[in-house]
Amino acid sequence: MTYDTDILIVGGGLNGACLSLACAQAGLASIVIDALPAQARADDGFDGRSYALALASVRMLGVLGLWEDLADHAQPILQIKASDGRAGEGAAPFFLHFDSAELEEGPMGQMLEDRYLRRALLQAMEDHPAITHRPGTAVIAQSTEGAASITLADGTVLTGRILVGADGRRSATAARAGIKRTGWDYGQTALVAAISHALPHDGVAHQFFMPPGPLAILPLSGNRSSIVWSERTRDAERLMAADDEAFLAHLRPRFGDFLGEIALAGQRYSYPLGLSIANAFVAERLALVGDAAHGIHPIAGQGLNLGLRDVGALAEVLADATRRGEDIASPLVLARYQSWRRFDTAALAVATDGVNKLFSNDNPALRAIRDIGMGLVSAVPALRRGFMRQAAGLSGDLPRLLQGRAL
Repeated sequence: MTYDTDILIVGGGLNGACLSLACAQAGLASIVIDALPAQARADDGFDGRSYALALASVRMLGVLGLWEDLADHAQPILQIKASDGRAGEGAAPFFLHFDSAELEEGPMGQMLEDRYLRRALLQAMEDHPAITHRPGTAVIAQSTEGAASITLADGTVLTGRILVGADGRRSATAARAGIKRTGWDYGQTALVAAISHALPHDGVAHQFFMPPGPLAILPLSGNRSSIVWSERTRDAERLMAADDEAFLAHLRPRFGDFLGEIALAGQRYSYPLGLSIANAFVAERLALVGDAAHGIHPIAGQGLNLGLRDVGALAEVLADATRRGEDIASPLVLARYQSWRRFDTAALAVATDGVNKLFSNDNPALRAIRDIGMGLVSAVPALRRGFMRQAAGLSGDLPRLLQGRAL
């Protein structure tokens, strides 16, 4: 059979774009279908969203040829400090402290603004002859009988060896394949924005555990930080409807004054929080990556990193199958991908779910127990370094790309 491409990727966000570039290394061509127009992805305006890229994810972007140009815009995460807090009281003394000086590999991760990463991915897809990017069009139907095929809104039918859904938590690709999801709503909403401040952050990321939900303050380049502020949904809705000054008036008692005076440095965004895991990561001639496979709480900043692990694993499985002369969409090949990624995903989902439930409350007994427990982790070198390696993405069965090795 003649195919239009090897891989049909539905979803032109970060994971879909990275997958196309990773598979191109193995000589696999792809067509990336993106419902958003190209200009929406390439908008230069600073929208306030940023990503905490684990060291392993940075290595992957390096192998894909992206990091050299991105490095000048990134901010290394040199330390992580976590503590309990209440609005108006400031943070309590931190009970968990990670210092990247303890890792011989260097900083645990890098903070990078959304605008730089998306722009670099768009340009890289445009420049690669094995990748066809089709923005501004939607998929309305799909089939995986004998071959993978999709029908676009304009009636165009495209065929490939395999179909990959990278189209988010509400993945229509997964739904059309009959893949159901398991999860629940946390009753929380994440408020995301960039904040400028008078004093330098020194590359330190802070996590303040407040009763309604955690507040993460993540260092950006210059005297700026990205906040991920989890609040009860009804309160978050009121904050999003408020003007900038009212928003800051509610943020200041939670943020504290350790970085001096603060101000908004970009647009504000909100995202409902919940757990959403696909009951299967594969189906006939189909695989899911990123949020289409799993959506977790942002409490550990691992959402994108988890998706990039999917990308690295799937690209490696497909590359190795190609070299062996296998059908890249055979059930045996896809089973390798699913078995590789399911345990890691489930473990992190359980961990983030448990941490959020344990810390998003004001129960005095629970506060005492968790503070003692996390204090012990911080005080015991072997435990501390183990958690640091986990945060840096260096633990577990890493795909070659996340080890910094080419496919």
